[in-house]
Amino acid sequence: MKRLVIIFVGSALIAACGQRTGISGRVAIDGSSTVYPITEAVAEEFLREQPRVRVTVGTSGSGGGFQKFAAGEIDISDASRPIKQSEIEKAEANGIHFIELPVAFDGLSVVVNPENDWVDYMTVEELRTIWEPEAQGTITRWNQVDDSWPDRELNLYGPGVASGTFDYFTTAVVGREGASRGDYTASEDDNVLVQGVAGDMNALGFFGFAYYHENQDT
Repeated sequence: MKRLVIIFVGSALIAACGQRTGISGRVAIDGSSTVYPITEAVAEEFLREQPRVRVTVGTSGSGGGFQKFAAGEIDISDASRPIKQSEIEKAEANGIHFIELPVAFDGLSVVVNPENDWVDYMTVEELRTIWEPEAQGTITRWNQVDDSWPDRELNLYGPGVASGTFDYFTTAVVGREGASRGDYTASEDDNVLVQGVAGDMNALGFFGFAYYHENQDT
């Protein structure tokens, strides 16, 4: 895939305090697919030292992870955005106290298919034209964004609304959190987005830099 721009975002790990102790039992983790590669590596290393502990790692998105965390369903919530006040209140109502641990900075990559030979870069204004809510059903071809680009379908791929990457992208590009067109292929699994862009010459998508780096020769 060909990368167009990177916007840096902070990724964080939200951990329950005092939920699990000892060297046996179960640790449930869920949330951001952006943080997932780090969590998976840490979990693998931890299991080498503590093989009696069962660790599960899911990727339901930052919002999905916080929802499960506040309900007491998981022990650690991966997130690529800060926890919201409403999510804090839900956790506190369930007697859940936590600490917030920043673990890394990630990059948000906007990518096109490697066979795309007409786009070398895109401006934030062009991305806004493509992704703002008013573009739904209206901006559907590449030449509508730039008339020097071909008259080809514009097929979009991006995280779902539960994703912290979605929250950040809409805030930084569109100007308002959650403001986005809805007629695009959405998934909380970044690998699905990678495969979608890689298999579609007319595609444009965005997801975490780690997934671009892992698949840049795709």
